[in-house]
Amino acid sequence: MVSRKKASQITQVLKSQQRAKEAFSVVPRLTNPRYALIALILCLIIVACTNTYQSSPSPLNKLSSESTDLRIWWDKGFTQEEDEALKQLVSQWEKQTGNKIKLSLYSTDELTRKIQREIQAGNLPDIVTSYTADREIIPRLSWEGKLADVSDVIEPLKSFYPEKILKTVQFYNNVTQKRSYYALPMSQATIHIFYWRDLLKQIGRKESDIPKDWDAFWEFWKQIQNDLRTKKIPDKKQNIYGLGFTFGISSADTYYWFEQILEAYDVQILDSKDKLLLDDPKVRQGIINSLKWYTNFYQQGYVPPDAVNWLNPDNNRSLLNQSVVMTPNNSLSIPAAVRQNLDTYYQKLGILELPNKPNGLPMRYLITVKEAFLFADSQKQKLAKEFLAYLIQPKVMGNYLKASGGRHLPVLTSAWEDPFWKDSKDPYLSTAINIFLNRETRPFSFVQNPAYSLVLKDNVWGKALNRIVADKISPEQAADEAIARIKQIFDQWQ
Repeated sequence: MVSRKKASQITQVLKSQQRAKEAFSVVPRLTNPRYALIALILCLIIVACTNTYQSSPSPLNKLSSESTDLRIWWDKGFTQEEDEALKQLVSQWEKQTGNKIKLSLYSTDELTRKIQREIQAGNLPDIVTSYTADREIIPRLSWEGKLADVSDVIEPLKSFYPEKILKTVQFYNNVTQKRSYYALPMSQATIHIFYWRDLLKQIGRKESDIPKDWDAFWEFWKQIQNDLRTKKIPDKKQNIYGLGFTFGISSADTYYWFEQILEAYDVQILDSKDKLLLDDPKVRQGIINSLKWYTNFYQQGYVPPDAVNWLNPDNNRSLLNQSVVMTPNNSLSIPAAVRQNLDTYYQKLGILELPNKPNGLPMRYLITVKEAFLFADSQKQKLAKEFLAYLIQPKVMGNYLKASGGRHLPVLTSAWEDPFWKDSKDPYLSTAINIFLNRETRPFSFVQNPAYSLVLKDNVWGKALNRIVADKISPEQAADEAIARIKQIFDQWQ
């Protein structure tokens, strides 16, 4: 028995054949051979087009039209060596397994926007790694049940992960109503101060002159700006600024640094039960004090005016072109960019730990963790996890991080045994490693409550800072607006 769909197809073919027959019948009546040939060709086209339109692709053709490659989106490196190291890593896995990877590299800002767009469109890759995903994306998607559980990838190496690192990827899934690991920690970073030692030298100052206590430390950089402008150092711009603080609302560096300032002033946003403390007058006052401290430098002329428009790379760029004397930065990307210039790396550029808190106690550092994650809807979860298991092997990840110039540091404790990370002559690696091994650290507050990831994504602090310096509102009003927005985000999350 012929199906209705098949009968329709047969009818269409018969009609096309009839049209062809009618067309052919015209040919003998054409006296011009050229016209006869044209008519013949048109007839053949009618039959061919009709049959092609009606035919369905075979299962084999359909299968070959779909990509079987593992699709990966990755942050573009800050150096060519970093990208080449990643491509080599991917190539080695392809040779070992016979599988193929379609690797796409995007800038940090571009990748964050693309992830958000494609979540709506449904055109997502199998694996993503992003510098901002751990704070802005992963906590929320984990809660919504949109990420795959990667506990089976972490488990074989779990004993090599510090507990603080594991906490950064352990989130609650509101669909399964269970907490589990929804991302794979690959590397870690924290904030350092980078500055130009050679600029200090030109005005008779040196690293040992830099104070360790809070107020004196920041006054030092204001004085450096004044001295550089007053003494008119040859070949130096007279509009050089002492501090490279970012105020851009589209820059993650803005909330990185402001969150560290809140830590410096002991401002606790969430309690031990992950609830907001914003109704506490002391917390409100702490936010006001932090906003006032941060914006004073801009208002006093010690921060570049265009810092209100800076994106993620711009504080790096401003320091490297010596538009600013110093800048805080949330990785070792600045020294990594000049690593090939040994004179600049070892002599001209410098790194510092943060000063003691205003209360005189040692600073506690906020850490960020670069993570890889895969979506629950991925049809290649098994293959994706095989790649992640390969990626996180201490030797594989260690070689990649080393080839990247040490911009980010390992998370696996076994990796610290590599001589590369023990090089006491490297001022940047030794300073960073000393912080991770000997200083108190903590993750961002989204680890406690995923709603806080939306506070960072919305850049509530960047908007508050911008309102003060651009719209000339008071720190008190900016603090109240920020508090109201954070409460709104948490209310919507519930």
